[in-house]
Amino acid sequence: MDISVALSTFALLFLAEMGDKSQLLVMTLAHRYRPGPVIAGSFVAFALLNLLAVVVGQALFDWLPQGWLLLVAAGLFLFFGVRSWQDANQGEDDAEIPARNSGGFLQSFSLIFVAELGDKTQLAMLALAASTGDLWAVLFGGTLALWSVSLIGILFGCTLLRRLPTHWVHRAAAILFIGFGLLALGQLLFNGVVVIGWMIGHG
Repeated sequence: MDISVALSTFALLFLAEMGDKSQLLVMTLAHRYRPGPVIAGSFVAFALLNLLAVVVGQALFDWLPQGWLLLVAAGLFLFFGVRSWQDANQGEDDAEIPARNSGGFLQSFSLIFVAELGDKTQLAMLALAASTGDLWAVLFGGTLALWSVSLIGILFGCTLLRRLPTHWVHRAAAILFIGFGLLALGQLLFNGVVVIGWMIGHG
C-alpha cells in the first residue's frame, strides 16, 4: 500500500465532503437519534460504497489501457472540480430527513448509501483506484476521510460549520480535484511522449 496515495486520497475526499450533503445528513440524523446508531450506520454505508468503488476501479485498471483510464480519470476530476467550485458559490440545500423515533442504524445506513451511490466522492475513488491501481491505499484513505467527516458532523455539527466557511472548503476541494485532473493529463501526455520516443528509436 502506497502511503502517498492513501494520504492524497484522504485529503481530496475530506475536503470534498466537508459541508457536503452526506455531512448534513449525519448532522440531521444525529439530532433525531442517539449518536451510536448514526455513527455505525453511516460508517457501514461508507465502507460498502467505498469497497464497491475501488473494486470497480481495480477491475478497470486491470482490463483497460492506462491511457484511457487516465483520460477518463482526468475528465472526472476536472468535472468535479468545476462542480465543487460552483457549490462554493451557490451552496447546497439541506437534505430532508423524515421524522422517526427509532431505527437510527437502518435509517442512517439507507440514507447515506442512497445519497452517496454514484456521488462525486464515490466516482472520485473509482477514478483514483483505476488510475493508481492501489486498491488498498485508496480504500483506506477514502474511507478514513469519509468517516472523519461524518464524525465531525455528528460530534460538532453546526457549531463547527458556522465558524468554518463552507465555500472555502468547497473551493479548496475544487482546486484539489482540478490538480488531480491536470496531473492525470500530464501523466497521459508523458506516457505518449515516451511511447513515441520508443517507436522512433526502434523504427
